[in-house]
Amino acid sequence: MPLFRAAGNHAAKPRPKCEKKGRSRVTDEDVPSLTRLCLLSLADNMKEVWAEDYASNYLDHYSFSYIMGPFNFLSGNLVEELLELLCTRKQLSRAALHLLLLPQLRNLSLDRYPSLVTSSLCTHIAARCQALHSLSLSGAQYLRSKALCDTLTHLPALRSLSLAGTPCDADVIRTAALCCPLLRYLDVSRCRFLPPTALLLLAGFRPLSYSASSTTSGSPLPLCSLLALDIALGDAQAVAAYLVLALPRLQRVALEGLSQACSLIHERSFAEADEFSAREGLPRLEEVWRKKMSGDAIEDGWMLLDASESEGEGEAVTSSYSPASDKHPTLHLSDVQVVTCDSLVILGRLCPNITSLSVNMEEETGGRPQASVFATGLRSWSGQLRRLSVQHQGPLLDLLPALRVAGSTLVSLTLEGVQTSPRCPLLEMIRVCPRLEELLVCAEPPDYALEDEEDVVELDQRDLPSLHSLHSLSLSFSIELNRTKPIMYWTSLATVIRCLLAAAPLLEKLSLVSLPCPLNHTLQLVLGLSPSAPEALGRLQRLNLQRTDVEMATVTNIIQRNKRLKYVDVSHCWEISLQEWLYCKKLSTVQIVRVGALI
Repeated sequence: MPLFRAAGNHAAKPRPKCEKKGRSRVTDEDVPSLTRLCLLSLADNMKEVWAEDYASNYLDHYSFSYIMGPFNFLSGNLVEELLELLCTRKQLSRAALHLLLLPQLRNLSLDRYPSLVTSSLCTHIAARCQALHSLSLSGAQYLRSKALCDTLTHLPALRSLSLAGTPCDADVIRTAALCCPLLRYLDVSRCRFLPPTALLLLAGFRPLSYSASSTTSGSPLPLCSLLALDIALGDAQAVAAYLVLALPRLQRVALEGLSQACSLIHERSFAEADEFSAREGLPRLEEVWRKKMSGDAIEDGWMLLDASESEGEGEAVTSSYSPASDKHPTLHLSDVQVVTCDSLVILGRLCPNITSLSVNMEEETGGRPQASVFATGLRSWSGQLRRLSVQHQGPLLDLLPALRVAGSTLVSLTLEGVQTSPRCPLLEMIRVCPRLEELLVCAEPPDYALEDEEDVVELDQRDLPSLHSLHSLSLSFSIELNRTKPIMYWTSLATVIRCLLAAAPLLEKLSLVSLPCPLNHTLQLVLGLSPSAPEALGRLQRLNLQRTDVEMATVTNIIQRNKRLKYVDVSHCWEISLQEWLYCKKLSTVQIVRVGALI
């Protein structure tokens, strides 16, 4: 058995000072540490040695509450790194997982292996890993609710819990509220058995639907992040209003009905929630609001007087929350997901500290142009917004006014569903967002029948913008199901891509999918710019070129000049034959994926 061996790599020999032209000097980043080499060796031998022995002799014959094995002497950080290495290599098995469920584990994520998450495994986690700080079981849709409850009962130190896409229900939320008092991050999105009302248990409320014996309020959890989109139907608006007012530490939130809840709080339309409050045996929403206002009053140095306290003082009292009736509570939210354009102005008044925002522009905007409403709403956070995600089924041009307002500080931009045209302002979008580190665009391709080739303006190469801080770039276009490849008629897009790639020396993740323009020639041009841009595509780690005209020679060129590249996807690339793929895969240490390619 090799004791120290990096997969596919050999120990780097010292290079002479004078190197051949075209070769890059080996840096410290390229040489694995001794610890890394040891972990690589363990990963190489996990299946054939450790896991095979355990699976053959113990796995289905015994049930151990604790295993004394070769990994017990590793620190928790090294065990977590080994688990991550096995997941990345797709080598994690049930036997290997059993061996690595150790008391020193603090973080356990099985998102990429939901099929391994069973009731039996949860029993092992509860018995062996009671000091866990973070647990993610997202996607384990066949797990029973009772197994989740039994597990959480034994994890009192849990700070972060992700159950997205699991059968999480009200019983699981009740258990988390009672047994995980330190919980700060919770993700229960896509839990279709979870009614919104059950989330009130997290804020210390006891709705009658879930606690017939007691309606008294408990202490809210110190939640900083609560993600609960696409759950069961219910009184989402009222629940969202209660949660944002009653959870004092909440900073990141994704809730159904959040836009309506903000409007309700801002307009003080508390009577709309009275029926819900009475039905569930909860304190009236106005009382929760007044308690929130009282807390803000103490922090801001002004007092909130009750009407009974101000009588006889010669003041005209018209409201139970005067004299601060013009005040609004400050919600300390910094990351808000999936709100509508119409709610942005109100959200800006309630939440002045937002730095990350996700907006759905497909809702009604009261007859006003969406572009104008969106740009006006973003002015509340101009100069501070860092991350923006937009879902918009209209033209990309609609988003340009908003990007001019907030683009100067953005480091991450996601645009989903936008419509493009040969004249859509991609270059202008790059100009107004010069600090972008992440750019993701999922778009509809232009209507090729509307393009007039004579009207396509040639771009001045000297005046092209660039994103020098870009780490991740993803451009994907939809394609009709009956088509095997996109129609490549948007010629000016190739110039935009060349502009982005040639001036992004820090680019690590690149995804170009179903592009409606020739890509292979563009990549060759970028690779040929080595004298003026020696770092172009030189730091890539993951590359996705699905449904493009890229050729194997171009892919090989990228692999050869890049020592960090780990993964390449050339699925459905019609210029790459099966023989070329097999030959390159055999000679390269990079994982090259090819699914359903055309020949």
